[in-house]
Amino acid sequence: MENHNFEDEGKFQRKMTSRHLFMLSLGGVIGTGLFLSSGYTIAQAGPFGAILSYLVGALVVYLVMLSLGELAVAMPVTGSFHTYATKFISPGTGFTVAWLYWICWTVALGTEFLGAGMLMERWFPQVPAWIFAALFAAIIFLLNALSVRSFAEAEFYFSSIKVITIILFILLGLLAMFGVIDFKGSQEAPFFSNLTEHGLFPNGVVAVVSVMLAVNYAFSGTELIGIAAGETDNPQEAVPQAIRTTIGRLVIFFVLTIIVLASLLPMKEAGVSKAPFVTVFDRIGIPFAADIMNFVILTAILSAGNSGLYASSRMLWSLANEGMISKKIVRINQHGVPMRALLLSMVGALLALFASVYAADTVFLALVSIAGFAVVAVWLSIPVAQINFRKEFLKSHSQEELTYKTPFNPVLPYVTISLLLLSMIGIAWDASQRAGLYFGVPFVICSYLYYYLRYKRF
Repeated sequence: MENHNFEDEGKFQRKMTSRHLFMLSLGGVIGTGLFLSSGYTIAQAGPFGAILSYLVGALVVYLVMLSLGELAVAMPVTGSFHTYATKFISPGTGFTVAWLYWICWTVALGTEFLGAGMLMERWFPQVPAWIFAALFAAIIFLLNALSVRSFAEAEFYFSSIKVITIILFILLGLLAMFGVIDFKGSQEAPFFSNLTEHGLFPNGVVAVVSVMLAVNYAFSGTELIGIAAGETDNPQEAVPQAIRTTIGRLVIFFVLTIIVLASLLPMKEAGVSKAPFVTVFDRIGIPFAADIMNFVILTAILSAGNSGLYASSRMLWSLANEGMISKKIVRINQHGVPMRALLLSMVGALLALFASVYAADTVFLALVSIAGFAVVAVWLSIPVAQINFRKEFLKSHSQEELTYKTPFNPVLPYVTISLLLLSMIGIAWDASQRAGLYFGVPFVICSYLYYYLRYKRF
């Protein structure tokens, strides 16, 4: 199915394979949150609580992906959940979802360019961070501007570096846990003793719930499977395969990584360490551990930037395609790239970058809060759209005609909705994330209001 609503404006090219789609979704999730923030998660929720929160987070994202899978296989269109929300919930909802998602990625892009520049200061302390930030921004833009194939290939190799690093970390960590190799600071094999040293929930169950909200955000990026379905060569096979393999590996990577970290680093040390991976690699005796992880985190940031520019440009194109913003943005060039949407998304990322430097306490705080709120809000639209899609589909078709079905329909989508609503309500109990409600809810209301005033419908 193609969803091009304007003729003679170019077409997307289905150049992504299942290999690209798998690495895109996996790489979009594995980022700095896992490499840098995992120690904080352990310190807040306790070792056992951190493991539990990642298991629940993986369950939530899996449920969301089951609903997205049915929609993306039945309608493999660029724009994905924005298009589904427009068709099966309301145009106003689709408009709001698209802008929430666009802001989410453009804010992330701005911070990633700055973060990449700051990482380079370790090796080139005399060069200002903004120079490297500009260089990396140019590289990411060129990768996206050349063709969807060049973007997908770059993302495949960026993601491969992260995945290989995590596999090595898990294998070496398990060997250290069971005393096969030496671990500095431990006289004997720690096994799982650190997991229950301070009790299951040393800071209470509330701390675990608080961490779970952040964990949901850590899993964001998996939904890129849906956005890329419109440029995948065989979405009927590639999308379900990517969902199955990605979710399984996410659980393995995230949960096993947290188990290893929690077992090797005592709770107090995990909270102090800014880079827990570096600490573990260093104690195992890996030479140049800090430099190796600095390089891996740099590739993680560039990978996220690569995916983010792709996702935000396609979402902007989808808004234009649905007639919600200027038709001029819908143009696709001969390489299958929506160049105008790509340029506008890059401008948005650069504005977010400037805001992060010059207005961190005002404009940037609002943008980051909306971005954090946006992930759960966007995910919430997916099972709602799937429920309504199934109702519409069954009016003229049989259930057997669906190539990919969300299991236990409609019970499972309603369970997904309940868990996501609980996450949104739970934000109010976490002071560090409460700003997401303060800025996110008014943004949603303003988006609906603007759409109604312009189009006289919701």
